[in-house]
Amino acid sequence: MEKSYYPKEACGVFGIFGHPEAATLTYLGIYALQHRGQESAGIVASDGKRLRQHRALGLVNDIFREDVLKRLTGNSAIGHVRYSTLGDTSLANAQPVKVDYLRGSLAVCHNGNVVNALPLREELEQRGSIFTTTSDSEIIIHLIAHDEDDELTVAIPNALKHLEGAYSVLFLEENRLLAARDPHGWRPLCLGTLGNAFVVASETCAFDLVGATYERDIEPGEIVEITARGVKSFRPFEAVKPAMCIFELVYFSRPDSYIFGRGVHEARKTLGVGLAREEEPGFAADMVIAVPDSSNSAALGYAEESGIPFELGIIRSHYIGRTFIEPEQRIRAFGTRLKYNPVRDLIAGKSLVIVDDSIVRGTTSRKIIDIVRNAGAGEIHLRISCPPWRWPCFYGIDTPTREELIGSRLEVDEIARYIGVDSLKYLSLGGLRRAVGGDVLTEEGVAERFCSACFTGDYPTPIYEQFAKDMMTPRLFGDKMF
Repeated sequence: MEKSYYPKEACGVFGIFGHPEAATLTYLGIYALQHRGQESAGIVASDGKRLRQHRALGLVNDIFREDVLKRLTGNSAIGHVRYSTLGDTSLANAQPVKVDYLRGSLAVCHNGNVVNALPLREELEQRGSIFTTTSDSEIIIHLIAHDEDDELTVAIPNALKHLEGAYSVLFLEENRLLAARDPHGWRPLCLGTLGNAFVVASETCAFDLVGATYERDIEPGEIVEITARGVKSFRPFEAVKPAMCIFELVYFSRPDSYIFGRGVHEARKTLGVGLAREEEPGFAADMVIAVPDSSNSAALGYAEESGIPFELGIIRSHYIGRTFIEPEQRIRAFGTRLKYNPVRDLIAGKSLVIVDDSIVRGTTSRKIIDIVRNAGAGEIHLRISCPPWRWPCFYGIDTPTREELIGSRLEVDEIARYIGVDSLKYLSLGGLRRAVGGDVLTEEGVAERFCSACFTGDYPTPIYEQFAKDMMTPRLFGDKMF
């Protein structure tokens, strides 16, 4: 099957403390977060005396059968779904990572990318550490193990202070669960309750599935400790400029989630409203259709603001999974046709506004437009609910090199010709920031709340040369790219 050229999120995490069905609820929690990673999944559960683990390559529903969950006994658990970015695709890199060390047993799972992971790993290896994975989580464990303080609420912040980059991370001991979010707050992390139990997850859609109540976001730079005595909050880090990933609201998070203080569906509708408001006066079309499913909300917002009716012009199959069987005489754009199919009678001869959330390399967009053209569409006007993606992400998103990003190589009119549309417009950066509530008032004045480096190249942290090289991107020195 052909490779998908949509960006991919790195991971999703879920944890629960104080519930007799902890492992089963964690299974449901990571099932709800499956969109954040489809490579591997794992759960570690504690019965107060011992940590038990199961992890494997594949999808959550295939990995965790009833007999597996019965072995994961206890009233606390953490779970993880993974899509690799820097790390290799292997069972060794599946999370949570569980270790037994001098101070007991510890399990860790992590969402995000640590940009100084490679120099940290080299330093730890020089001090005698032996690594069995290429994941950032194992680096965090080694930093904790090397810390002189036996108390985890001290050792964890001491370890995390060495890290630069994105991490929403869960820690599980026999009688304690801790959750931490990096000072910039790149990746979402939410706290909720389920009766007398406490739950933590990357997105609130996981709370909905298990029947938990959303209480609040875990704040950037906050560490939460959950024990039988309740929840304690620590803020051991110096305050830094917020840098929440703006693409979580554009594409990654599920539309039924609530993250960064916003409902995702509502935020995406507002992106579509902004797109419609930036149209030239007098622009008209017969209908608005979305590239499903991530663009549905933005298309609805565009339709409502423009007055152009919204229709289901493209249908997406939800059952394709992976296939290695293709026709001997290959159908053009076979993989795209497996996923998308036009409603021919609806769109034939019509002038269409097609709303999508992003263009990465442009190859998938070109194939979708080709499918719609072959179905008899008249004019096709493509609208993108974010600015052109010109720079790679180093903070937990699997993105191509800068040379492969079509927005960094071609002007908008050139992209339109390559894709084969009559017109192409992106939402402006100002429109994006206004739509998601991008500004925050600080002591220094008004600052941007979100990381938008994928559009601007303005990275909130230094990007290390070796890290950039290993990510197969152009080298970076400090905050400049060459």
